[in-house]
Amino acid sequence: MASAPISQPENAAELAPAFAPARKAMIDSQLRPSGITDAQVLAAMATTPREHYVAAGQQDVAYMDRSLPLGEGRAISSPYAQAVLLQTARPEETDKALLIGGATGYLAALLGPMVGSLDVVESDARLAGTPGSKVGDWHDGALTAGWKKAGPYDLIVIDGAIEELPKAIASQLAPEGRLVTGIVERGVTRLALGRKSGDGVALQPLAETGMPVLSDFAKPKSWSF
Repeated sequence: MASAPISQPENAAELAPAFAPARKAMIDSQLRPSGITDAQVLAAMATTPREHYVAAGQQDVAYMDRSLPLGEGRAISSPYAQAVLLQTARPEETDKALLIGGATGYLAALLGPMVGSLDVVESDARLAGTPGSKVGDWHDGALTAGWKKAGPYDLIVIDGAIEELPKAIASQLAPEGRLVTGIVERGVTRLALGRKSGDGVALQPLAETGMPVLSDFAKPKSWSF
């Protein structure tokens, strides 16, 4: 599949006011009716220009209730999916946080101001190089490796659905920390909240939540007879 070019519109500053009604409609018609009530999350999403973080030509649909393709198998999650990740994560200003799958930077822009520090891991330089504000300390690396150099973390957020949580990431969660991600169960993606359990992380599936699947986290295929 051809890569979708990722860029802000050339006249981003002039376009910003034009998207204010769409941003408000996202809050009033998508997020609040779907149970997003956290004031911090709503305020962040009401003021962050999502249209700056989508593929070229997608600005007019940036606030629609769906994920949008970014090319090469990646996508930006729907506004609701990212809002529910944040609401479940309950970010605190004292948190040392890690975001896995920074993509074009939208979720980092939402999460960064809510926490004490934010490390962001992205493996695709094409996405990480998107023009626009990059919040947090960005690192080029495999998504499945997390960012061990700065761990452990009070909060780890994976922006997408995974089949399996690597031990490398589980080891980077502090004993009282939280991990929020999507998980794939029998073809259905659900939100999941993880807590440290011994050397691993116990993931509790929550509500069904459509979000893009991160192929990096696929389970190894096993032989069947």
